[in-house]
Amino acid sequence: MARTRSTEATDECDGERPARRHKAARYAVPVAVAGVVAATIGLVPALANSDGDPDLPKITAEELIAKIAASDTQQLSGSVKISTDLGIPGLSAGSSLGGMGGGQHGGEDGDEASAAPQSKLPELAAGSHTLRVAADGPEKQRVSIIEDAAEYSLIHNGDQVWAYDSGSNTVYHATAPQQDRSHGKGKQEERLPKDLTDATPQELAKKVLAGADETTSVTVDGTAKIAGRDAYQLKLVPKGDTTVGSIRIAVDADNGVPLKFTLAPKSGGKAVVDVGFTKVSFGKPKASTFEFTPPKGAKVTEQKDLDRKAEKLGQPKELGADDLSGLNVIGEGWGTVAKLKLPGGGLPTWQPGEGDESAAASQFLDKLGDQVKGDFGSGTVFSTRLVNALLTDDGTLYVGAVGKDTLIDAANAGR
Repeated sequence: MARTRSTEATDECDGERPARRHKAARYAVPVAVAGVVAATIGLVPALANSDGDPDLPKITAEELIAKIAASDTQQLSGSVKISTDLGIPGLSAGSSLGGMGGGQHGGEDGDEASAAPQSKLPELAAGSHTLRVAADGPEKQRVSIIEDAAEYSLIHNGDQVWAYDSGSNTVYHATAPQQDRSHGKGKQEERLPKDLTDATPQELAKKVLAGADETTSVTVDGTAKIAGRDAYQLKLVPKGDTTVGSIRIAVDADNGVPLKFTLAPKSGGKAVVDVGFTKVSFGKPKASTFEFTPPKGAKVTEQKDLDRKAEKLGQPKELGADDLSGLNVIGEGWGTVAKLKLPGGGLPTWQPGEGDESAAASQFLDKLGDQVKGDFGSGTVFSTRLVNALLTDDGTLYVGAVGKDTLIDAANAGR
């Protein structure tokens, strides 16, 4: 069966691009990968097995990237399977969604916020999960996490965001003024949570391709059948010091929509992140898909109430762009390291008399990290199969998809 040729993007092909690229574009690849893995990370699937390699017309890497960029598909629905293996101790498929049954939060406060999206996103950082997704333009999306005994749904419709956890029969609600969503101006009374759709194959592909430059080898590596649709395989291989081995994006041959995203670590083994559609339709979803009314008897929690409670207790609100105003980016390409000062300082240390719970937390953190020293002083390196982070004792964080030595070098440079 015919295969497409493997065509590497060259400097000659770059002749049509601007001579000078803004350095921020280079930073987009590693920083985006780090962000995906650290927060919303794990929305990636081990897709269904391919049904055979279709015989498609030949296409170059540049043409395929242009096809993705030109895709204007905004309506779709289907199922996505996600598989994530960061190699973090204590995270497993069995534990990552333990709270979905409603009994893992404990206490009134835990039950109160159990449907909040920010408490659900970390649960996708390990194991395999099945999602049902639907979208009708930028104002309407729905994502549901499907488990054996429960379902968690996040619905965005205009300025309304609802989330429902059937296991605990709890509801979360947030509202944002129209001008804040459209123009980013004015005082935002309530912040919308980060949308789960940011971790679909389409969004992951956009973030990675936005920063692909001479630090990345880009080729077309054959074809595949994904969710019953013919697709080209775009392969990206980073150059330089990085923990990322390769990224493979399956692109719909008809409409240019990324159908599957797989990120493999340089260390080998199974993929760290693997996201893809098992079923997909590009028709307009029913309007009722994005409608929601709290079920009878459900406990409803408003984001504004959570913010007021956090402020009263002196707790920080959800991390936002303003909190990263001191972010400093070091290096270029896949070897980029992000540096920022944490508001709370370094890791907490246990002191005699503080209790067994504090001691257990301190010991757990010690097991996760390696103690290191350098010209910068001392700190702890936390390693995963993809993203590594160095937290110094004075509360400075260095993080990137790079090796430990690169983090230490960045800290020693004092930049």
